[in-house]
Amino acid sequence: MLKYRCLVLDHDDTVVQSEATVNYPCFCRYLEQYRPGTAYSLAEYIADCSKMSFTEMCKTRFGMDAAELKQEYQFWQEYARTHIPEPFPGIKELLHRYRAAGGKICVVSMSTRESILRDYQTHFGLEPDLIYSWELPEDKRKPSPWSLAQIRREFGFQPEEMLVVDDMKFAVSMARASGSPIAFAGWGRQSFKQVCAEMEELCDFAFYSVEAFGNFLFD
Repeated sequence: MLKYRCLVLDHDDTVVQSEATVNYPCFCRYLEQYRPGTAYSLAEYIADCSKMSFTEMCKTRFGMDAAELKQEYQFWQEYARTHIPEPFPGIKELLHRYRAAGGKICVVSMSTRESILRDYQTHFGLEPDLIYSWELPEDKRKPSPWSLAQIRREFGFQPEEMLVVDDMKFAVSMARASGSPIAFAGWGRQSFKQVCAEMEELCDFAFYSVEAFGNFLFD
């Protein structure tokens, strides 16, 4: 019997390795084109995105208004369509084993539905049961608990039957507001000790390899 009837998965840097290979390079390319001469390191990008949402980072650090945010979003969409991130090793096997055992796989992410579906179809040969992504109105995106409420309504789950799995702290407030446990997906964050320390303190569980997470999930 599964410990949790539903996995609520983040996408970027929880399932696929997209931050360093897609999202950050895309943002650097955007800055080169529209903010020439702007230096912005990967460490700064990760630190900022850990402290605030991507949108808030763009507003606060770079002073982007609504028009430029829309322009940056379109730039990112075009870039992401031609750059497919690799999954973390072991994720495919874990997802197939979990679904075969009767578990539901839902995605709550700041990525686009198009990218999420493409990555799942390309790498895993399956689709999530439900996806709540960037296309939602801002007040319903993560960290709002709205998506978790929709999952509960759709499948009749109790909050404790759903495990949120994420690498960023915005999911913590979402999980806490919903009464669901949360696990830190630390397998892509081991080089960022401050993020790991904070997430270990905030989350119910922390895992630094997909294998360790799978052992916990199916024990």
